[in-house]
Amino acid sequence: MVNVAVLGYGTIGSGVVEVLQTNTEVIAQRAGEEIAVKYILDLRDFPGDPNADKVVHDYDIIDKDEDVQVVVECMGGVEPAYTFVKRALLNGRSVATSNKELVAKHGAELIAIAHEKNINFLFEASVGGGIPIIRPLVQCLTADVIEEVSGILNGTTNYMLTRMKEEGISFEEALKEAQEKGYAELHPEADVEGYDACRKIAILSSLAFGQQVDFEDIYTEGITSITAEDIRYATAMNKSIKLLGNSWRVDGKIYAMVCPMLLDNAHPLSGVNDVFNAIFVRGNMVDETMFYGKGAGKLPTASAVAADVVDCVKHTGKNIKILWNPEKLTLSDLGDFERQYFVRMPADAEAKAITAAFGAVEMVSVEGINEKAFITGVMKESAFNEAAEKAGHIINRIRLD
Repeated sequence: MVNVAVLGYGTIGSGVVEVLQTNTEVIAQRAGEEIAVKYILDLRDFPGDPNADKVVHDYDIIDKDEDVQVVVECMGGVEPAYTFVKRALLNGRSVATSNKELVAKHGAELIAIAHEKNINFLFEASVGGGIPIIRPLVQCLTADVIEEVSGILNGTTNYMLTRMKEEGISFEEALKEAQEKGYAELHPEADVEGYDACRKIAILSSLAFGQQVDFEDIYTEGITSITAEDIRYATAMNKSIKLLGNSWRVDGKIYAMVCPMLLDNAHPLSGVNDVFNAIFVRGNMVDETMFYGKGAGKLPTASAVAADVVDCVKHTGKNIKILWNPEKLTLSDLGDFERQYFVRMPADAEAKAITAAFGAVEMVSVEGINEKAFITGVMKESAFNEAAEKAGHIINRIRLD
């Protein structure tokens, strides 16, 4: 029997316990051994809970028990999760985590410790919840040079943009609805400002390109500036607006960003709606692949964590190699990258001034919106910024993928 300690008994932690206890037999068959939850670490007590007798409040109890072989971290945040996980690894225990903040900040270091100790640090659930994406990048696509990773990585914002498109409601109305349904927090900045997606694309980029990508270095823009008018324009152009986390390689240069993008309706990510997530990966041999599913939720995420626990047990005494060099990868300047832009300007903007700033453009009109709206030609981001400053007041601009 393999004993597991679960750190954190919130939504995900309790879900992991539920998965391990509900599917005990099939998990034992696949792991080769029975897996039992021995401890649950939490600051709270849970009177009446069937696992109340397993709850402890001091990590030292777990740390000193040599019968604990695997630690599951579902606390969230960097501390004290980092301290506890590092102690577990240094003491020879494999770790499975769902903590994107921890992995984005300290993933390379913790992977290196696990490699040195011949154990494992696994984090499938840190990106995409129940969607398998970490394991495919680490194992299934190892024969490829990854050229691009692009994804809808946040269910809250995707739900909001879907509702704005389907019902024509405002950002504020969509946010309120998402909060009422439990998809958005009372303080939703991590979602709507793009910070959650940023940490996730940092993890995926580090794995795709084999070096540490710091999330602080990734240009990040959320959806707070997206309006019902933007959605109407997108619909008129047969496009959809999605918040994407992107990283890509062009001529040996690697770029990364998080921002709303206008996608043609033929793009595979364009039809991903509601709380669903999807990650698009392009390799130089496999070409295009996409991974799709619910990117959050108690049991989908817990299922991914439990699968990592099974992998840890199956590979007892054997490290699963994960290429994530701690040497920092310097991202290329986005100002050098070329793309098209959708721009909205006031109705009194002069056509000559627009052409003088942006060159030839394709005008876009929507009945009932009195503005000058257009799509630019292909231009560098730095050139666009200079043109925007020259043109004067811009209501909004959205990049085209």
